[in-house]
Amino acid sequence: MFQSTATAPAPERLHALDALRGIALLLGIVLHATLSFVLASPRFWIIQDTHPSLVLSLLSFAIHVFRMTTFFLMAGFFARMSFHRRGSWGFVKDRLQRIALPLVIVWPLVFTSVALVIIWAANFPNGGSVQWTSGWPALPNFRLTHLWFLYVLLELYVAMLLLRGAIVWLDASGKLRTFIDRLFARIIRNPMAPLVLAIPIGIAFCLDQRWVNLTGVRTPDQSLITNAQAWICFGTAFGVGWLLHRQIDLLRTLERRWLPHLLLAIVLILISFVLSGVMFSAPGAPKLPYSFATLRLVSVVLYAPAIWISTFAAIGLALRFMSGFSRTWRYLADASYWLYLIHLPIVMALQVALSQLNWPGLIKFAVILIVAIPPMLASYHLLVRFTFIGAVLNGGRAEKRVLPQGGIATA
Repeated sequence: MFQSTATAPAPERLHALDALRGIALLLGIVLHATLSFVLASPRFWIIQDTHPSLVLSLLSFAIHVFRMTTFFLMAGFFARMSFHRRGSWGFVKDRLQRIALPLVIVWPLVFTSVALVIIWAANFPNGGSVQWTSGWPALPNFRLTHLWFLYVLLELYVAMLLLRGAIVWLDASGKLRTFIDRLFARIIRNPMAPLVLAIPIGIAFCLDQRWVNLTGVRTPDQSLITNAQAWICFGTAFGVGWLLHRQIDLLRTLERRWLPHLLLAIVLILISFVLSGVMFSAPGAPKLPYSFATLRLVSVVLYAPAIWISTFAAIGLALRFMSGFSRTWRYLADASYWLYLIHLPIVMALQVALSQLNWPGLIKFAVILIVAIPPMLASYHLLVRFTFIGAVLNGGRAEKRVLPQGGIATA
């Protein structure tokens, strides 16, 4: 057996990490709500509001840096927990139910709804086709929508099961696993750990001549073929989560370093955001003393470490301040999966509806969240939480009393 070197996890830590998983999904709703207000040229979202906001641009940029890396790290952590509790076939069955089935059922409904919103948006001068589309409307290149993360999760599950099987077969003595555990522990305990983990994705950024820090990690939402950046960044995060569960005491290191990680993450994100504005300055602005290629290289040097430093900051913050059980966070963590599945067409429709109004961008953004989230929460409570849909997404109620983590926390 592929034995862990760690003892059983403390429930308090599971509360913190599961809450963080839910926060990562809920931040996705906030992120998508900001996109119509982002100051970007050329425009990259379906609708551009008539009142863009610098504050919301920064908020969008900051969330985009760490959200999905944090989510996939949590996914890897809880995947190993679920695998060892359920066994191989139980794990596969559970993943097919909670990940594959929602993707197959929800995707056509979401895609159709998004398509209708896009067609509606195209009636406005600041809506319709965007830079990564070949024409109007912007449907052909929007295949997986925001559900791409389920698709990538399934790929990572398969890859990890195959890799684990190969290691167990080749490493009968366990020496290789012991070596990997020791090496991983040395990396995580070293203050330079985020820089080490940033090397693979930094190289991927450098090799992609189209990459700029505004886009972050290139996600596979426009294709059924997962790109190299997504595999490298999210695969690394998933693997780190898996290895963290083998040595859960390493979480104490991340908890102790929450403040320096947070401060450094804020600095790197702010500098990267300012640099993005410099790189894409308006026509007629003073000519820069450095070439675009040089600024792009500086962006890589800043952005790649920012991904991991901010991810570790998020984990440390959760462990430091959210370890105790909270009914509110327990509920939101359970609801976050459903809310994230259904939110995109709702948020986009509200963006289109408000886009032409002469209101400040921050007010419109607040209205979008205030109008969208309560009905979505109500739909979860009335239609999902106590029904067969909730059993599919979050597991049965009896199971939830045994496992402190629910939903796709076991992803």
